[in-house]
Amino acid sequence: MNMIRPIESNEEQSGYRRIARAIRYLAEHYAEQPSLEEAAGVAGLSLFHFQRLFTRYVGISPKSFVGHLTLEHAGAALAGGASVLEAALESGLSGPSRLHDLSLKIEAMTPGEIARGGEGLSIAHGFHDCPFGVCLVLTTEKGVCGVAFGDEGDEDEMLADMKARWPKARHKRDDARTAHIAQQIFAARRADRALTLHLMGTPWQVQVWRALLEIPSGTLASYRAVAARLGDPKASRAVGSAVGRNPVAWIIPCHRVLGSDGKLTGYHWGVARKRAMLAFEAAEGDQSPRTSAIA
Repeated sequence: MNMIRPIESNEEQSGYRRIARAIRYLAEHYAEQPSLEEAAGVAGLSLFHFQRLFTRYVGISPKSFVGHLTLEHAGAALAGGASVLEAALESGLSGPSRLHDLSLKIEAMTPGEIARGGEGLSIAHGFHDCPFGVCLVLTTEKGVCGVAFGDEGDEDEMLADMKARWPKARHKRDDARTAHIAQQIFAARRADRALTLHLMGTPWQVQVWRALLEIPSGTLASYRAVAARLGDPKASRAVGSAVGRNPVAWIIPCHRVLGSDGKLTGYHWGVARKRAMLAFEAAEGDQSPRTSAIA
């Protein structure tokens, strides 16, 4: 699935934003069973052009996407508690999951860098269109340190949110530099893609984030299951706190963690966006075999 296409013109950019608006509408109103005609109207397109453009930019049909928005499988997927995640790992369905064969390397910032609030770090950022709205990518010389999501007009708020994590770093906008990173994050499968994450987090947070990378695409886990995977089933709250501080949304799939009752809990970038992400992965799982595994 090719999730981001290069923006070659204003027309291309407009098309992506139209589809992103429709996806958000569907994710917010899924309980009302909105029709494709309504979604096409939100995008400002005829039904024919909407279906064609949606499939072109997203890689799945709008009907397939809508069919997975209710997440009716969530309760069943979590019914076994920790065993769901364990079974997935044992069957070889682990790995950097949604990114398929994208090779990830994690480099944690030193305690000194964290204590200094990023002082001495130079962070470039850029905004890019994606099916989940506007994607903000931040990177240091060592690797990607932030990925955030929002809607058109939210750019200043998104950037302020991420800058607050590194208050003393030097921040500079450089869309050209971050564009290729956005392509790597959302592009179709390729075996030669590699990405380094430069993460600011405590040892516990980094440990939780690594555990999230083991949750396969199309598989859900509860906070309790992740805690059990880390050897402390009673650490659900601590896991939840670390999940909430995940600085690189979508790459580290915190959207795959649900409450023990199967309900979508709070997501920093919006519950509707989390639902859309899960629908993407569920729809894709129906179309392609999951064979990735951690070496």
